Amino acid sequence: MDPNYDAQDVARCDLCKTAIAQNYCDFCHVNLCKPCIGEHISDEYDKHKIVPILQRKSTLIFPKCKTHQNRTCEYQCQDCDIFVCYDCAMSKQHKEHEYLKLEELFNKSKERIGKDKEELDRISPTYEEIAIELENQIANLDGEYEKLTTEMSKQREELHREIDNAINQMEEDIGEIKLKHHSILKEHLNEIKQVQSLMQKTLVSLHEIEESNEVSPTINYSSKVEEFRKLPLKSNVSMPKFIPKQVAREEVSNLIGKLIPLSTTLEESVFTAKKPNSLVRELLDVPEVFNTIKTGHEKICSVTCVNEEQIWTCEFTDYIKCLNIQGVLQKTIETKSRKNPSDIAVDIDGALLYSDWKTRTVYKVKDNQIEEMIRLQEWIPGNLCVTSSGELLVIMRSEDETQVKVVRYSGSTIKQTIQFDNGQPLYSGNKKFKYITENRNLDICVADCQAGAVVVVNPVGKFRFRYIGHPSPAKNEQFKPTGITTDSQSHILTSDFFNHCIHIIHSDGQFLRYIDNCDLKSPYGLCVDIF
Repeated sequence: MDPNYDAQDVARCDLCKTAIAQNYCDFCHVNLCKPCIGEHISDEYDKHKIVPILQRKSTLIFPKCKTHQNRTCEYQCQDCDIFVCYDCAMSKQHKEHEYLKLEELFNKSKERIGKDKEELDRISPTYEEIAIELENQIANLDGEYEKLTTEMSKQREELHREIDNAINQMEEDIGEIKLKHHSILKEHLNEIKQVQSLMQKTLVSLHEIEESNEVSPTINYSSKVEEFRKLPLKSNVSMPKFIPKQVAREEVSNLIGKLIPLSTTLEESVFTAKKPNSLVRELLDVPEVFNTIKTGHEKICSVTCVNEEQIWTCEFTDYIKCLNIQGVLQKTIETKSRKNPSDIAVDIDGALLYSDWKTRTVYKVKDNQIEEMIRLQEWIPGNLCVTSSGELLVIMRSEDETQVKVVRYSGSTIKQTIQFDNGQPLYSGNKKFKYITENRNLDICVADCQAGAVVVVNPVGKFRFRYIGHPSPAKNEQFKPTGITTDSQSHILTSDFFNHCIHIIHSDGQFLRYIDNCDLKSPYGLCVDIF
């Protein structure tokens, strides 16, 4: 991709600098609008090759022949293992030698590079999961050691003063073990992150080669996938244990008990690629309406799939409806507060979850019974998302409507809070709706309507990118995303309420296309089914 243009811009003419480029000179490597083509080729230089902008860099750049001036090498001599031009091939030096076309070698190498890139894209999340697991272990380390120290303190109280010195010595031992434990995990985490960094650099390099028309570096490319496919040894560090001993009037050091020291083993990890879904439907094809479901709602605000046969929907009333794909009402749930829910979701067991702004509570509905799941004190719950691991992401705002954060729950236990990027708020602080989803690569994506942006962070809450819409003469209203979901390709889909369309965004933030020719009018909540 041209570094002069990011995900929010389009290619401009390199001559006039203002008009949108529809063409490209594949020899001079410049973008051209139609009026500027004549100026560019006015020198009558016969090497110009004007192609449509989408076909740019389709002309191969062959290496120059070192023997024959103004000739390019289009073959490889297999006997001499060098690039040669046609004149070289006809010379006595290469008489009766075998040749390969560089274009064929180039295409085969491009295919191999593309496969390697796909393979590394599949391997990369595994490293991310290992890093998250290690970071969680480090984060929970203090709590685990605090439990250990508390258990020892109870034993110390029973033995009174005569064993204080021995206990204090053991506490010092624990401190040293903890430092060693921390050091082992941190060292392993650093190793993982170094490999991640190297993998990222390799992906960048592969992307550059993939986008390049340079033949030599493409053909000379050497795959590193095997190096990354072999995952590092997993460091299993067992917690030390304290074994108390029954109190007796004997030697003080024997009365206290035994502290089992830190032990570390290395377990080999094996990467297993996830099988692709054979039912994947590519959303980048021309969109087509397959079905329309009459919900009976006047202003539907959220929809979520239970399975391929049922959906839950809600509007700005106190009723949540379950319908089948034919639009037949299956059941109706009335909210506890008799107010409209902030959002609805379905957990991995198929139970309905809904957030209630009035009671500041997230409820679970199973077998028509409404149970309180999470109750907040100084925060108000908003939109929900159930992750691939079964955890719950909740967007919430403060009472004074100045702060917004995303909180991850495992059951009713807080596991993670996402609110800032280097001290700056990630999300606008107001009561305007914000919509949340987890991508297939575990990124957390939030559509911030008030800010006019889609904000994406990685699984540990680090900022990745902010998408602020795509310029188009036909889309002249301000970008206000009012719904978000992702598909099986990790594309992000967000509804653009005022421009009556849906944006499809790459998982790295690049705009891909609009869905806008299906009679869409003021799209709101989004959900992608299992297909």
